[in-house]
Amino acid sequence: MADILKVQDLRVHFKDAAPDRFAVDGLNFSIGAGEIVGLVGESGSGKTVTAMSISGLLPRKKANFSGSITLDGREIFSCSDKEMLRILGDDLGIVFQEPMTSMNPVMRIGPQVEECLRIHTKLSKAERKVRALEAMAQVDLPDPEAIYDKYPHELSGGMLQRVMIAAAIISKPKLLLADEPTTALDVTIQAEILELLKKLNREHGMAILLISHNLHVVRKLCGRVAVMQRGKLVEDRQVEDIFRDPQHEYTKKLLAAIPTRDRRLV
Repeated sequence: MADILKVQDLRVHFKDAAPDRFAVDGLNFSIGAGEIVGLVGESGSGKTVTAMSISGLLPRKKANFSGSITLDGREIFSCSDKEMLRILGDDLGIVFQEPMTSMNPVMRIGPQVEECLRIHTKLSKAERKVRALEAMAQVDLPDPEAIYDKYPHELSGGMLQRVMIAAAIISKPKLLLADEPTTALDVTIQAEILELLKKLNREHGMAILLISHNLHVVRKLCGRVAVMQRGKLVEDRQVEDIFRDPQHEYTKKLLAAIPTRDRRLV
């Protein structure tokens, strides 16, 4: 299986941080084509900084980078802003944690779903709409024609997250980066979104990197999990091996924090 994403010795140091304090410190991991990998850790572990580094969304004027991030054979750190924008339009789709804050509240749903096509293709307005409706149908939104003309405030959180996923997959990217995509949703809708991501992976062969603090969520979706603590990778194994026999003390603590029927977080 060829790697679609390869991260090698990644180090990220924010310029206003102490000289010896790295947000990401020597990270190495990869994702094969069509693979679903979870990147987990508590707040401050470096997982979101890693995701922002991969997507080129971490401002270079605020941080120093070293190491290598290769996406489908292209080195991210050597890309210009224009080239990075093209990668975001073609090869990498992103789903954020809070769809309501990620969407323009005064812009209708349809144009937001098809924005990537407007920027990166020469498709006509009619052709873009057809593609947007197709993407919205793929994420199981009911009556895409009606939703196309609605505003974000007219949709539920779960429907908005599906809209965000539609916008992320409309260009048929090779890698979908999902940053805590279910955190703001109730348990029932959370399960539906995870099943949707599985379906997209299965039907389109799209690799997925799931960023999460929740190993229970990761277990439902991912085949492999990489665990981060204080900027370092402490464990990278098949998800069932992690649950059956965790090797690192930090991983054991994350597993112990998962609520069960008899033990709930307060």
